[in-house]
Amino acid sequence: MSNISMSNKGVIRDFIKAWQSLDAERLGGYFTDDGIYHNMPAEPVQGREAIVEFIKGFAGGWTATEWEVVSIVEDGDLVIAERVDRIDIGEKHVDLPCVGIFEMQDGKIKIWRDYFDLGTYMKAFG
Repeated sequence: MSNISMSNKGVIRDFIKAWQSLDAERLGGYFTDDGIYHNMPAEPVQGREAIVEFIKGFAGGWTATEWEVVSIVEDGDLVIAERVDRIDIGEKHVDLPCVGIFEMQDGKIKIWRDYFDLGTYMKAFG
């Protein structure tokens, strides 16, 4: 989980790796209490508990995931991570290019905006 002594970029690297666990409670622990997760194709979700429930909903059927960091930059409390999210739902698989914009506060995610092509995801799993 996030550690205030770690760089913001380090926290986000940990967060990205933590997705392999598919543990929504663990992932929610990376957010501030009033954090916001805006998965761009959907409405933003605010508050750690609401974020946990949202993750349980959309990733609940995933059987495995591994996120590759293509590039990551940090500028103060801003971290931008370009990724390829590899997601499995049973025998179905997608490599989903994404960019996440993270606004950090005291070593936690205050706001996460994630950009990707929903059509790529839906074509694989729809």
